Amino acid sequence: MSQVRQAAERSVGPYGFTNGHPMLYSGATDSRAIAPPAAAAEGAKAAPVQGQDYSGTNTHTAGVDEPDLVKTDGKRIVVVLESSLHVIDAATKKETSRLPVDPGAYQILLHGDRVLVLSRAAGKVEPFAADSRVAPGYYAQATKLQLIDLSGMPKQVGEFRIEAELVDARQVASTARVVVRNGPAITFPMYRQNLTDDQRLADNRSLISVAPIEAWLPAYTADGKSGRVDCNDVSIPETFSGTSLVTVLSFDLAGASLSEAEPTAVFADGDTVYGSGANLYLAHDQRWRGWRGPTMWNDPKRTDETEIFQFDITSPKPAYVAGGKVPGWLLNQYSLSEHDGVLRVATTTSAPWDQTQKSSSSVYSLRRDGGSLEKIGSVGGLGKGERIYAVRFVGPIGFVVTFRQTDPLYTIDLSDPTRPRVVGELKIAGYSAYLHPVEGGRLLGIGQDATEQGRVTGTQISLFDVGNLADPKRLDQHKVPRAHSEAEYDPHAFLYWPAAKLLVVPLNNEALLLRVEATTLTELNRISHRDGQIRRSLVIGDTLWTIGHNSVMASTLDGGQRLATITL
Repeated sequence: MSQVRQAAERSVGPYGFTNGHPMLYSGATDSRAIAPPAAAAEGAKAAPVQGQDYSGTNTHTAGVDEPDLVKTDGKRIVVVLESSLHVIDAATKKETSRLPVDPGAYQILLHGDRVLVLSRAAGKVEPFAADSRVAPGYYAQATKLQLIDLSGMPKQVGEFRIEAELVDARQVASTARVVVRNGPAITFPMYRQNLTDDQRLADNRSLISVAPIEAWLPAYTADGKSGRVDCNDVSIPETFSGTSLVTVLSFDLAGASLSEAEPTAVFADGDTVYGSGANLYLAHDQRWRGWRGPTMWNDPKRTDETEIFQFDITSPKPAYVAGGKVPGWLLNQYSLSEHDGVLRVATTTSAPWDQTQKSSSSVYSLRRDGGSLEKIGSVGGLGKGERIYAVRFVGPIGFVVTFRQTDPLYTIDLSDPTRPRVVGELKIAGYSAYLHPVEGGRLLGIGQDATEQGRVTGTQISLFDVGNLADPKRLDQHKVPRAHSEAEYDPHAFLYWPAAKLLVVPLNNEALLLRVEATTLTELNRISHRDGQIRRSLVIGDTLWTIGHNSVMASTLDGGQRLATITL
C-alpha cells in the first residue's frame, strides 16, 4: 500500500489530483468482429454469417468485438438511442420493439438473444459541510450495465453498477470484458487564500498518507447484491506512477444474469484499451500527470511516457501478467498491435500543442519477460516536427502517417521485431486519419486534404498500393471540399463491404458511397436523412442500412433506391 500512496503523493497537486481522474471522460474513446455462430441444426435454416451475409462493427482486431451504438446479427438491427433500445426486423424493415434503458446508455454489445447496454451513470459526490471549509472532494463517475433478453419482448434480466468510470469494453465470443477506472475517494481542502501552493500540496499529501485502502476499491451492486472489489483481486505493477485503480470486469452474455463479474484490478491509470483476443492491453500516457502550470513543459526532468499493462484473458477470469512503458504518447488503440507474441507500439514524443518543440515518432517492439514488457527493438525518426495521425499494423507490416504540412505515409518492416526498419515513404498533401487494409495489397485512407502550407481544405479518401513496401503509391483519391467525416476519428463509422467493393462513410449530413476498383475510386451515390446526421452504416444481404440520430433507412446497395425509413 505504501507504493500506491507514494505514487498518489507524486501525482497530487495543490488543488487535488491533476491527471484528470476521476472526472475525465475517456475516448470510448478496429477486420470484422466476433466469431461466427455455431452451425444450425440439420434441417433448420442456417443462421446468417458475419462477413458473408452481413457486416459487423468495424473493429481493430478480427474476432474481438467492440461496443457501439448499433449491432446486428443479420436478422435484426439493435440500436441504442435517446435512452431507448430499438429492435428492427431486417426482413420486414420495421421496428418490432423498444425498451427504455438508462439515460446514460450509449453503447451496446450483442451475443445471441442478449444485449449488454453500457451506460455512464451519475456518480457519488461527497456532501459539502459549510463549516468544514472543504469542497465536494471528488466526483466519481459510475458505470451501469444492463443485460437485455431479446428472445421475446425485450426485458432486462440483469443489472450491474460500479462506482467507477467506464473506459471501454471488448468481447470475444460470449465473454464481455468491461474496463472501468476510479480515482481514490479522498476529499481535499478547498482553495484557501492564506496558504501557498506548497502548503496546500503538503496538506493534500498528508490526507493521502492516512487514506484507507477502501478509498481506492470501488463498491458495486450486482443484481441488487452489494460488494466491493477485493484486495486479493488487485495487483501492483513492478513500476507504475498511477493514482487510480483500473478494473477489468468479465461477464458471460450467454449467462442468466450479471451477478458474476470476476473483477481483476491493477493500480494504474488507463485510458486506451486494445484487445488481441488472447490478451487485453491498457495504456495511459503521462502528459496530464502532475500539472504545475505551463512551465512544467520546460522542466528538463519531465519525460513523456506511456505505461502499458497486459492482462491474459484466455480464462474466464482475467489475470494481470505484465507492465511496461515506452517513450511518447499514443494516438489511439490502433497504435497498439500484437503479432506472434510481440506488442508493437507507435508513439509521438513532445507536447502535442507545442509547435516550437521538435517532435518525432517511433515504433517499439515489446515482449513479455516475467512481469515486465521489455523493449526488444525500435525504429525512430519518423516525421520529425510532426505527429502521428494514423497507424495500422497488418501482420508483420506497419503503416504510420505523420503530418504537419505534408503527409508522409511510412511503410515499416516488422518481420524481425528486434530490428524494425522503415522500408518506404510516400509524401502527399493532407493526411489520412484512418487506414483500412483491403485486398490486393492496398490501403484505404480517410482524412483531410490540405494545401502545401498544411491548411486543411476538406475530406479526402485515398486508395494506396502498398504491395511494394519500398515504393508505396497513391492510386486514386476522392475529394469533398469543406467536408469532414466521423470516420476520421471513430473507425466504427467506416464500412467497407468487399463483396460489392463498396465503401460507405458519413460525410457532414450524408453518407458517401464509393466503389473501390483495382486502381480507382468511383462515387456511386449519396444518402441523406431528413432528420439529421448519419452516424453508422451496415449491410444485410443486398440492403444497405444507414443509422442516423433519429432514424434508420434501408436502401439498395448502390444507394439508388430508398426501400424503407424507420423513425426512432
